[in-house]
Amino acid sequence: MSGTVYGLGLGPGAADLMSVRADRLLRAARHVAFFRKTGRKGQARQIVEGLIPDGATEFAMEYPVTTEIPLSDPRYNALLAAFYEDCTDHLRSLAQAGEDVVVLCEGDPFFYGSFMHLYMRLRDLVPVEVVPGITGMSAAWTATGAPITWGDDVLTVLMATLPEAELARRMADSDALVVMKIGRNFGRLCRALQSAGRFEAAWLVEYAAMPGQKVTRLAEVTAETVPYFSIVIVHGQGRRP
Repeated sequence: MSGTVYGLGLGPGAADLMSVRADRLLRAARHVAFFRKTGRKGQARQIVEGLIPDGATEFAMEYPVTTEIPLSDPRYNALLAAFYEDCTDHLRSLAQAGEDVVVLCEGDPFFYGSFMHLYMRLRDLVPVEVVPGITGMSAAWTATGAPITWGDDVLTVLMATLPEAELARRMADSDALVVMKIGRNFGRLCRALQSAGRFEAAWLVEYAAMPGQKVTRLAEVTAETVPYFSIVIVHGQGRRP
């Protein structure tokens, strides 16, 4: 009988924000896979430190490229596609041998996560199950101490990698905002918020639900870049009783 590949949503960074189901599957795992940048431990692996059973086999899936070449370079997709195919082959072979495999996923596996690329390749080959997790953006707006949406507010999730004019247009058209993938795009993001008239209402949350969590009004941030695990929040101000 085939084993199952589990995409395990770990939540935003604190181990005690994992679901009961995720915790149960992890503590019974014989094979644990996780993504990481070469030379790093990997954030997902860090979250579960001390929770992986003794004797479990770990499989680190190391990205061949992250920011070394631009997204527009044809080599970027080619390298990542080959990487995901190799990872798929390894997980498929384990499952077809009757082994269950847990794949650690930061946040929720179906929300901008790397596991999605494995899922699409595996789902017609072996059983695959996804365990949802709390997203990083949920932890970020919770860290600000204010609700993200009220009444009929429309929430828009944006990537700071979008062109500046596109960012500004979508920011102006929405009530509440979450902006991710900031990093080197911080300057572009700030200019777009200013163009949309949303800059003064924005908050920067770094390392939400992780050690070192920091919440700052964006207007008070003086740095030119921000950490990878950073999210900008603009709260909706809609209808309420």
